[in-house]
Amino acid sequence: MKDPTADPEKKAHTARAQGGRASGREKHMSSHHESMPGSMSACHSLAARLEKEGEVRVADCYQCGKCSAGCPAAEEMDVAPSQVLRLLQTETPKHEDRALRSLAIWMCVGCETCVTRCPQEVDLPRAMDFLRQESLARNLANRDASDVVAFHKAFIKSIEKTGRLFELGMIGDYKIRTGHFFKDLGVAPTMLFKGKLGLLPHGGANKREVAEIFARARAAKKESQA
Repeated sequence: MKDPTADPEKKAHTARAQGGRASGREKHMSSHHESMPGSMSACHSLAARLEKEGEVRVADCYQCGKCSAGCPAAEEMDVAPSQVLRLLQTETPKHEDRALRSLAIWMCVGCETCVTRCPQEVDLPRAMDFLRQESLARNLANRDASDVVAFHKAFIKSIEKTGRLFELGMIGDYKIRTGHFFKDLGVAPTMLFKGKLGLLPHGGANKREVAEIFARARAAKKESQA
């Protein structure tokens, strides 16, 4: 009996049929993945937005753990730095929510030790900045980080209003937000005497340019969320 695979026409027909079945299976698997309860559209995931808005690819991380091993604040974190990236890599709402609610994103001090140690040069501090802003926007900030969040808001507000950091104004704003009116009050006279605290905002700052930066950042965020 003649081998049907030896016939070029039948071989081509068989290849087309197998290709069609494979394509059908891939299409089915793709639609099945999109319909899974825990999945989300890749373009709307935090990982995709971080890559678009912050130019940080979490997919580049292969979980070597060097960032977590070298992080000076890792002991204060509930989720290790490398694990934060892993949560984003899954692109599932459950894990993204855990990252946004974590204490870790508020404990990061931005020292960039992680970037220096990372063989892939994943900019983790920039990712942490993105997650902090997203956490505030969704009202998911960790309750244990309330003082850090207050300091973060007071710091950003001072920069936006005066064009650079006005220490005395930021401290006043922070104390109003937290209610820690008398904490560290004893060191204030010494700092004023040594010129570490100014009674008025620093001169030389271009407030208009800084305000434009904030305006562009807000516009870009609205555009990305549209």
